[in-house]
Parts: sequence; C-alpha cells; structure tokens
Amino acid sequence: MLSFQPKNIISPEVIELYEAAFPEAERRPLPAQQRLLREGALQLLEIREAGHFVGFIFCWALTDFTFIEHFAIDPVKRGRGTGTKVVTLLFEKYGQLVLETEPPRTIDAQRRIRFYEALGFGAFPALYLQPAYRAGGAPLTLILMQKGMFLEEHTFTKVSNEIYREVYGL
Repeated sequence: MLSFQPKNIISPEVIELYEAAFPEAERRPLPAQQRLLREGALQLLEIREAGHFVGFIFCWALTDFTFIEHFAIDPVKRGRGTGTKVVTLLFEKYGQLVLETEPPRTIDAQRRIRFYEALGFGAFPALYLQPAYRAGGAPLTLILMQKGMFLEEHTFTKVSNEIYREVYGL
C-alpha cells in the first residue's frame, strides 16, 4: 500500500532521485529547497510502498489548489501503475491540483502529458513561463495543467499569478 510521509529534511534518497529526474534548469538549488521546507512554505511528501521509498512530491498548499512543483517515481517502479496510484491519492487528499510540464517536443514530454491527461488533467490554453530557479537563468516555456478545477472559476491568470508570487517570489 502506498503512503505519503511528510518530511522537513530532504533525505539522500530524495536528493538522488531529484537530481536524476530533473535537469538543473528545472530544479531549485537544494539549500533553497531545504530552507523553504524548514519555513513551512514547501511540503515534501516521501512516497513509500510497503515501507520502501518509491518517490517524492514537492508541493505547495496555495489558496484553493495544491501546486505540485516536482514529482518523481523511482525508475524501477515506473510503468507499474505507481504514478497513477500516487496522483489518485494526491487528488483524494488535496482536491484541486496544478502542475507544470514540458511542451510535447520530445517523446518523454509527450508520454508525460498523456499520463496526466489520462488522469483527468487538462492544460490551460495560455503560454506559461516558469521563472528561472537560478540567477541569470532563462525562463522555461512550460504547460500549466490542472485537475479538479472549473476553468471559469480558476482562470489561468489567477492561478499563474499565485504560483509566480508564492512559489517563485515574484
């Protein structure tokens, strides 16, 4: 059975998977990530199955949705339904979810988008730029996806402005 274990310290298992799963431009530096955890702004959920580490989620509890900043499953567990179970449990626990994903320029990005769409996520139609995590870095063009929202009530502008303000400090 899968479970989420809230943590306020980033374990070596999470660090290893975080660095393997996300290119440097898509990762917040670990000291900043750890500071946000200590301050309580950012949440880290270690994903465990039968007591064993299988992945993690870095997320933010915002006004009326949860923003998934980073989500990764151990490569050994991928393709076995673990990610689907995790997102289903996350939706049951938090309700409205928002996340960023790469545009469908690569086979991996296309697969990721299909995964989220199969779980009920839809893309906001507007262009979304993720601010750079590091000074001097360029913003990334990404897709902002949501699950559980009525788009009339949750406009792209409202959601993206809150993410920019709370997550990226803009």
